[in-house]
Amino acid sequence: MDLEPRFSEAQIRDAVRRVALELSQAYGHTCPVFVGVLKGSFVFLADLVRELTIPFEVDFVRARSYGAGTQSSGKVEIIKDVETELKDRHVVVVEDIADTGLTLDAVLALIGSRQPASVKCCALLVREGCRRPDFCGLSIGQGFVVGYGIDYAERYRGLREIYALPRTGQRS
Repeated sequence: MDLEPRFSEAQIRDAVRRVALELSQAYGHTCPVFVGVLKGSFVFLADLVRELTIPFEVDFVRARSYGAGTQSSGKVEIIKDVETELKDRHVVVVEDIADTGLTLDAVLALIGSRQPASVKCCALLVREGCRRPDFCGLSIGQGFVVGYGIDYAERYRGLREIYALPRTGQRS
């Protein structure tokens, strides 16, 4: 399958460093909990926390709405819950891509039920025309993307760059 290049390793690295600086400045007085949305965010979150200059904790939630396809099912399932106590903590939800907002809404409802001091959102990619997260790395147009932790049917996660699958008329 021919993949269309979208973002190089250098572009991704620069975006991660910029977002880490913004987060370090915003949370310099606290020890936030970064909650990665599995599976797609794990590479971004790993690189992001290595660039932070503040104390932090990490936890994960697993949510899915895509299965093996390129279109959301419209239903979000929470498969793994956060284990860290979030009451009165500052929480940053970390996603691979902010797209339809369905996954983010489900995760925010879960996190909000734990009475955190604050909740912000961070995404490596934000789809043009979608709700912008509080912290974001790169804007992306249409097309289903893979690489840098983002998959299609569990393939392509290990690519160091981000690519679009060939256009099929479907939107990720």
